[in-house]
Amino acid sequence: MMSQHDNDSSKPDPVDNEGPLPFGDLVEEVSENGKKVRHRGVYLLPNLFTTGALFCGFYAIVSAMNGNFAQAAIAIFGSMLLDGMDGRVARMTNTQSAFGEQYDSLADMVSFGVAPALVVFSWVLQDLGRWGWAAAFVYTACAALRLARFNTQIGVVDKKYFMGLASPAAASIIAATVWVWFDSKPEGIWAVGVAVLTAFSGLLMVSNFRYTSFKGINFRGRVPFAFMLLVVLVFASLIIYQEQGVLAIAVIYGLSAPVIWLFHFVSGRSKSPKLPE
Repeated sequence: MMSQHDNDSSKPDPVDNEGPLPFGDLVEEVSENGKKVRHRGVYLLPNLFTTGALFCGFYAIVSAMNGNFAQAAIAIFGSMLLDGMDGRVARMTNTQSAFGEQYDSLADMVSFGVAPALVVFSWVLQDLGRWGWAAAFVYTACAALRLARFNTQIGVVDKKYFMGLASPAAASIIAATVWVWFDSKPEGIWAVGVAVLTAFSGLLMVSNFRYTSFKGINFRGRVPFAFMLLVVLVFASLIIYQEQGVLAIAVIYGLSAPVIWLFHFVSGRSKSPKLPE
């Protein structure tokens, strides 16, 4: 007859989250070679980059609250740089995890959803009253929707394209705009234009426009020598016109997909056969 002790020992041990510290621990279940394996703790290196990106987003908010709008814009770009590195570092070191994916998504919401909206709101939009509140909220909500949709479509959509404008790209439009005109305060119609730009950038994130992700480019291939000369000229222009150049790149990329869609739409209608009278 099986004893109660034997019956209890056949069951899997419950996860013990109580460690020497009152904050407990994390146990993550992953699949390795067709078997479910439990790992305790989190990977350090990629999460350091994610934490750095999160800090930059937080610093941008604090800087905007203190009226340091140039520092706030630069901090958002710093967050973009660190955000682009954490995933690559995780893949290079084979340290991907479900925790890292969720942590990165939450950090993106702060750095590219909340921070740009609060920076531009503190800069201009608060003077527009309810309209400024609405524009900033539309951007923030669209960033949340964009990230939620992206997380549910991982492994489904083509990696060569983004469905809708990526949140870092949308944040770059807002941050670059603030960076260019941080020492002035647009008023009247110009303030309304900033509000429209903020809301429109948010709507682009939840649109169905397809943006290239540049993941299909073969950086190991050969290019004409004249192309490298063009790259040198672009970098030289960015040295002279840093803020304006970054804004131009961000706006061109943001408008690229709608312009391409509009071109195909117009050309498709012009080529459609006319109905007989």
